[in-house]
Amino acid sequence: MASEEELFANIDALLAEEPQLPPPAERARLREAAGITQARLAQALKSTTQTVKNYENGRSEPKSPRLEAYQRLLNGWAAKYPAHQAPAAPAPAVAPQAPVPQTFTGPAAPEPEVEAAAPVEVPTAPAIPVGRPATSSRRPAAKKAAAPAVDPRFPHGPLAVLDGDGSAFGVDGIVLDCPASTVPELVEWTLRESGLGAGKLNRYGKDSDPLIVLTAAAAVKLGLPERLDGHEQRRSLRLPEDHPVVKQVVKAKWQLTQRGFGPWARIYRKAQGRDRQCVQLAILSWDALDERSWPGVADMEPADIARVLGTYAARVTTPRGSTAVSGLELMTAMRPPTKAVQDPETGNWVSGHNAGSLGTEPMDPAPPEATPEHPVVVSSGWTGGFLNEEAYQWVRPVQTLSDEECTLPFAVGLDLNTAFLAAAARLVVGLSGPDHFHAPTFNPKIPGSWLVDLSHIDLDPRLPSPFMPDGSRPTGPAWYQTHTVAYAQELGHNVTPIEAYLRRETGAYLDPWHDRLRTAYVDTLADLGVTKDLSDAEFLAAMEQHKQADPALAAVLSAIKATVKGGVGKLRERPQGKSYKQGETWPALARPTWRPDIRAAVISKARVNMHRKLNNMVKLTGLYPLAVLSDCVVYPSPGESPLDFLPYATSGKPQPGGFRLGPTPGLAKLEGVQSMLWAVDLMEKGLNPARHIKGGDAVLDEGE
Repeated sequence: MASEEELFANIDALLAEEPQLPPPAERARLREAAGITQARLAQALKSTTQTVKNYENGRSEPKSPRLEAYQRLLNGWAAKYPAHQAPAAPAPAVAPQAPVPQTFTGPAAPEPEVEAAAPVEVPTAPAIPVGRPATSSRRPAAKKAAAPAVDPRFPHGPLAVLDGDGSAFGVDGIVLDCPASTVPELVEWTLRESGLGAGKLNRYGKDSDPLIVLTAAAAVKLGLPERLDGHEQRRSLRLPEDHPVVKQVVKAKWQLTQRGFGPWARIYRKAQGRDRQCVQLAILSWDALDERSWPGVADMEPADIARVLGTYAARVTTPRGSTAVSGLELMTAMRPPTKAVQDPETGNWVSGHNAGSLGTEPMDPAPPEATPEHPVVVSSGWTGGFLNEEAYQWVRPVQTLSDEECTLPFAVGLDLNTAFLAAAARLVVGLSGPDHFHAPTFNPKIPGSWLVDLSHIDLDPRLPSPFMPDGSRPTGPAWYQTHTVAYAQELGHNVTPIEAYLRRETGAYLDPWHDRLRTAYVDTLADLGVTKDLSDAEFLAAMEQHKQADPALAAVLSAIKATVKGGVGKLRERPQGKSYKQGETWPALARPTWRPDIRAAVISKARVNMHRKLNNMVKLTGLYPLAVLSDCVVYPSPGESPLDFLPYATSGKPQPGGFRLGPTPGLAKLEGVQSMLWAVDLMEKGLNPARHIKGGDAVLDEGE
């Protein structure tokens, strides 16, 4: 009988005879399924990004030995991601950088190559059909296009909307019969009979708990009040402990989380082995779905609510609370804190740290990164000031307007798509605790907080200062996040930090979170008819109609945007309640994801990105903004369209560096148009035209 070595040698000989690569389109599909960028692949092949692009569009083919290496990689990917399966959602685990030297002199060590954690296949969501199904069977009402592979453990999807007649509406038109008449019975049915749930988003993560959304009729049938009435219940947003339903839950030996039985109630028992015993409830009539994040969804038919939430669950995550809560928990789901590791002494598999995550233990911030009421600040008596990295809220001084600007007829507002999400891309943040340094040499590659005096930097008063949220000039030494100080250097100014709090271990923690939300945003816009291949004029026309095209999908898009903003805000959740006293801890501090330094990094980078574009617009067009509010900027314009003032080359292509129109995060869309007289009148009253340019009163996206 042939040995294994002989067989492998024969197979290797056959493979070596004539390497065959898959078609160009399949090469691109496999790379995208693995979550690898063209630049990363080019680095691995010791080639260039353009060469990889040529491989994937059929313009060129690799030569030996690169051919054999490329073929081996594609074959490996093909085995993991066959063409009939859904694309994977990778969650790379970022290795820590080299330790930071005490003196911080010279350039930082180059970032190491990052090994991606094995991805987990996540079904993508189809576009949402509108209309309640006429059937009440367990099968879809009509045949649909072939769907992605379904997790056999959860054949009916991640969630269901339960109505008063016992019909539980799931995704893809499925309707289940739920016989439960009490909350404990509902929990038992959900875990044992419903077939609801969703697989983990990372190989080291946990499956998503099934979500049951209750209509008002279903809530009443289960013994719950239609609304939370009474002063105490409204104030605490939960049922009192002596409510009959709460007693039923306790008697059946189920538990409620510290949030109690509120709009988002989580009912659980301790896990048995690998099987979690937890059900998430959401009560619509208790305002579980905030109208600002889920416009119009609470008033939809149960089947349509299931489709909206099901699409969000497939593209983002199964909701477990507000969009802010979902945004924060998505970070942990994409980068779980632990993974199974083998104990070198016993050989047993135990829980160990997952590199690139925030770990399992909360971390005290540096005093300038904390909030004034934080125990670190109060107990230490810190008086050295705080980071002031917030979104722009700036109005240009009226006296700086020229006669030529005042004669322009229109004020046009541009809004940057999910600016915080764009800022989170490839954002290196600290993974370890802060260390304190005096008189360090500034290094733009090291995340942290720097005390530095930028008051000597003289900038054009017609532009907001990039260093202060209100656009004013700094008046002396202040604490800034790394991106803000690096931008001062980029503008040609010397920076000399007085002290700093820096982190030795770093990584792009938010990368998988960014990638998943970016894909969700772009795909949902595409389903609404706003695609990347549109011309700028076509893009503006499509954006004008996209909400009317499909209100259900428009609600998903709104929820995705709210997930981004809310998730960033939850990184620095403040204490709530009149009884809170400064210096006391509050529940959010127990989370490893209470990280105000990461929030500051996102907002600092977003504000710097905005100022860089404002500066480039002056160079390209000579135009200065009238006002900025977070990710919205207002310009004087000769016409009612952004096409009338945005910079374009003679070829018709947008000039690089300025604002560009498009559907991806960081690109711009039209926010609103008003007359120039209207804008000047608001500016003279000290009001911000960017807040009202859309015709209403916009909310400042502070990441709170």
